[in-house]
Amino acid sequence: MTQEFYITTPIYYVNAKPHIGHAYTSIVADIFIRFHKLIGDDCYFLTGTDEHGQKIATSAREKGTSPQELCDEVSKLFQDLLPELHIENDQFIRTTDESHKKIVQQALQDVYDKGLIYKKDYSGKYCQGCERYLDEGDLDEEGCCKDHLNVPEEVSENNYFFKMSQFQDQLIQHIEDNPTFITPEQYRNETLGFLKEPLQDMCISRHKDRLTWGVEIPFDTDFVTYVWFDALLNYCSALGYKGNEKFEKYWPEVHHLLAKDIVKTHCVYWPTMLMALDIPMPKRFLVHGYWLMEDTKISKSLGNAVSPLELKDEVGADPLRYFLAAAMTFGRDANFTMDLFRERYNADLANNLGNLVSRSLTLTVKNFDSKIPVASVGEKENELFSQLQKLWQELVEHIKNFQLGKAANTIPAMCGFVNRYIDEHEPWKMAKEEDKKEDLARVLKAQCESVRFIAGAIQSFMPEISQKILDCFGLQVPTGPEFFELGVLEEGSEIKKCPPLFPRISGK
Repeated sequence: MTQEFYITTPIYYVNAKPHIGHAYTSIVADIFIRFHKLIGDDCYFLTGTDEHGQKIATSAREKGTSPQELCDEVSKLFQDLLPELHIENDQFIRTTDESHKKIVQQALQDVYDKGLIYKKDYSGKYCQGCERYLDEGDLDEEGCCKDHLNVPEEVSENNYFFKMSQFQDQLIQHIEDNPTFITPEQYRNETLGFLKEPLQDMCISRHKDRLTWGVEIPFDTDFVTYVWFDALLNYCSALGYKGNEKFEKYWPEVHHLLAKDIVKTHCVYWPTMLMALDIPMPKRFLVHGYWLMEDTKISKSLGNAVSPLELKDEVGADPLRYFLAAAMTFGRDANFTMDLFRERYNADLANNLGNLVSRSLTLTVKNFDSKIPVASVGEKENELFSQLQKLWQELVEHIKNFQLGKAANTIPAMCGFVNRYIDEHEPWKMAKEEDKKEDLARVLKAQCESVRFIAGAIQSFMPEISQKILDCFGLQVPTGPEFFELGVLEEGSEIKKCPPLFPRISGK
């Protein structure tokens, strides 16, 4: 039965160009969306850019340009990256969109009218990188922000505050009543641990004397909206907000994908804002870890960012997509090295999948006049197909449980099982013996059916490679679970050799 599935990435901050961490989050979202489309769900995929705040104003001033010009330039880099990585989003939102800004003002007015916003003087430690005031738990032993490794600025000012503390008990109860609300569990526990301490009210404004680059507060035009009450609302404003048909359709199935550094803002600030607005809670928060280089987070602010386009240009987008999915256990950190990337590329893709496709189709084209052989199915073939379907069901369950690394790693397992079947039967030797023609037909038909099956299974991870393989059979990308039944290939239907998919790469 068809059901809705809505996934969002965080909106990416435009004070610098995208790096491998941004690419990972967007690729993961795309894999989930493609999979849910494959099993017949009605899907919506949102991504975009976060374009207000002090960091943008500062970066623009340093570059000698206007904030809007900087946003236009960098937002385009994020938009242009998506098709380069074979990402098919339904919408790209920018917080400078007029439609978004109107909804932010509407939401602020609604909360203000409920008596949940007040004005007061405040002093605290402000981290420009985080765009928020930090608590003592956010600082390391030297008094630096744990994420940005800098000493926060002591700031005193008069601002508007949202009564976030009023919703603390309600939020704790919701998290405890919904064990999968925050996934993986470690981040659920982290959030509950944070909520053991009294929740502070949230500053939601900046006076125009300090910052003008933001959405004007509707009930006091001397102030602009603080970044979180602007940025987080994008997930709702993209669907048209409360009462809109698209919102009512997709919001009940919203899944927020985010990195672990923004758990507090998404899993604490955002739910309390939704409670204040009488909007239902998200279905789930999906939290992933960091990509590290030498055990340090890959980050534009730390100067160790890896360009996804450079990697894509070296080996192609699909191998990059596969590696990022397979090499990280979802929710944990993973180290990125070019040696590890090349090692997995050569082992999983060139030697395993690529070799399987090449030798299966080449032998069939050569020995059966470019047609699927007419053959019966034996015990070994039934065992082979049974194993493939078992692995496919494992892949399905892993993705449904948002265990992306485990799902991706069923792909080399599938290929390995078929390659062992081939090595056991040695069809290249059968091809030299006339009395083995019937056995050869059976084995090669099984190989072709297996390759077709695997091409469907990899579609979410490697859509271009999947289609290249399916083109050899005259098939299109699968659009439903029936593709993973056996017997899809018609005996006597034409096939062709597959072009080289994964040329081996060496170290540099």
